[in-house]
Amino acid sequence: MKFTIFGASGFVGSHLRQYLVTQGHSVSTPARGEELDFVNAHSNIGHVIYAIGLTANFRQKPFETVEAHVSKLSDLIQRATFDSWVYLSSTRVYAGLGHDVLASEDSFLKVIPSLDMIYNLSKLTGESICVSQDNPTIRVARLSNVYGVGMSGSTFLSSVIQEASSTGAVTINEAPKSSKDYVSVEDVSMLLTQIAMDGQSRIYNIASGQSTTHGEIATSLTEILGCNVNFAPNANQRNFPPIDVKLLGREFGYVPKNILNDLGDLVPQIVSAGL
Repeated sequence: MKFTIFGASGFVGSHLRQYLVTQGHSVSTPARGEELDFVNAHSNIGHVIYAIGLTANFRQKPFETVEAHVSKLSDLIQRATFDSWVYLSSTRVYAGLGHDVLASEDSFLKVIPSLDMIYNLSKLTGESICVSQDNPTIRVARLSNVYGVGMSGSTFLSSVIQEASSTGAVTINEAPKSSKDYVSVEDVSMLLTQIAMDGQSRIYNIASGQSTTHGEIATSLTEILGCNVNFAPNANQRNFPPIDVKLLGREFGYVPKNILNDLGDLVPQIVSAGL
């Protein structure tokens, strides 16, 4: 099969490209700024994964965030001929739900216009462009906290691992019962490929469906690195809503990896890559 990845230089895009090649697919990865020229030069660009986006620095770059999540998407999807299109969004869009509300693909979402919400609002606008098209092969994938070798050093998990390994100790500024849903980049690569080729729905949560606490992460890191992991006194507890992944199970028989089982292999690779 023929695939095109827009945003292939990023963490998810680069892993996806490698996975697709190992599966025998043909993969095109237009460089940043050359996407429109690539579209204009090809009659059909195959299965498209739109992975262009800003994450950690969206507050400093609001205009670039809207350009990446909305404007460029709009230009490309109107001009391109393709077999399918998967737009990478985020489970951050569920931030307005209560931490005890199961976040499913049809959950009613609440957002308030602000600098902090520009990421969510721009992602939801991009999603709306996709699902408004009368084409069932245009789909949305809402990614949870993706982990793996090469993930950004600004993520909570990577920063904690790097500090603990380099100094022998780390203090986490959130309560031990704070939690996140972590999903393996290997699972993400597999699922994006399946959604592109065989997806039957328009919006998918790509997550593990499991909430892992900071305390559980701390216990694992202590065992693996022999480090001291402490928690700031009176730190706030922050919990995200649990993510519903039953749709992935029904369509693809998805059985997610568990981050606590992966840390033993993952931590040494992250430490080595960061040196």
